[in-house]
Amino acid sequence: MEKIAWGEVLSGSGVRRALERQRRSSETMAIKAVLFDIDGTLVDSNDLHVTAWQAVFRQIGATFDDQVVHDQIGKGTDMLVPTLLPDIDEAEQERLGEAHGSIFKSQYLEQVTPFAAARDLLARVKESGRQVVLASSASSDELDHHLDLLDAREIVDLSTTSDDVEKTKPAPDIFAAALEKLSPLDASEVIVVGDTPYDIEAAAKCGIAAVGVRSGKFSDETLKDAGAVALYDDVAALLAGFENSPLNG
Repeated sequence: MEKIAWGEVLSGSGVRRALERQRRSSETMAIKAVLFDIDGTLVDSNDLHVTAWQAVFRQIGATFDDQVVHDQIGKGTDMLVPTLLPDIDEAEQERLGEAHGSIFKSQYLEQVTPFAAARDLLARVKESGRQVVLASSASSDELDHHLDLLDAREIVDLSTTSDDVEKTKPAPDIFAAALEKLSPLDASEVIVVGDTPYDIEAAAKCGIAAVGVRSGKFSDETLKDAGAVALYDDVAALLAGFENSPLNG
């Protein structure tokens, strides 16, 4: 497949021929869209979320080991809080979630950095003729920040966040909402990239295969048990092996 070099200036018939080649190639690709998680996958934020949640829990006198909190990262408030504090009512869950959001955005959001090659991988997927989708349990405000951080506004085709759904990962809602936006594509024509077992479980509930990256600091066993079809150290490794990866199916 001949690739368009993004940034290369094409004009007239050259543009038309290049776009037609991509159109024909995309018709024969098994995978036509890639759904990316953000936190822990494209940006290095999981430990910062742990710190923010620990600050919230201290406010109510709750004590957890950092690893216990980390093992819940990837879920939204609606799933994370009841797991750790099952006796908390829904109103208190929401209050704790708002407190976490406030602390994270005011104290830690500016410390988040993209993982090496994160933008390059998004661009490579786009260059291959596939749609690039961000599907995260984060809020729309955080998504907006990360789009700028990754300089990816011109690359990303669509997105879904916790603001779009009733339940976050590992519920299937976020990926189901993305599939609806991608219609008429079906689950066999998309693939997920995520760092937590909750990404992989949520994808599986929609019939979507998922690739795991280790950058979120979950064990290989955890990611494999959740159903990951392949594991990579991080998005840089996935980019380096893109041609033979499940993303290029």
